[in-house]
Amino acid sequence: MVGAAFGVLWWQGHLKRLADYVAETREELKKCTWPTWGELKGSTVVVSVAILLMGAFTVVVDQILFQVFFKIL
Repeated sequence: MVGAAFGVLWWQGHLKRLADYVAETREELKKCTWPTWGELKGSTVVVSVAILLMGAFTVVVDQILFQVFFKIL
């Protein structure tokens, strides 16, 4: 079964296109600039602080709205 599927894919040219895609992807990834360890740590801290601030804001607003609706009802 596997051999037949491989043969059909090879005959239709799908394997060649897949190999070309992988090769092109590797070439594009070589052009990328990856962050340094320091940049990565700094970005992680910024994202963590932003998540904490948004979480705290959500909790505060939720408590305020809960109190408002509790007094109305």
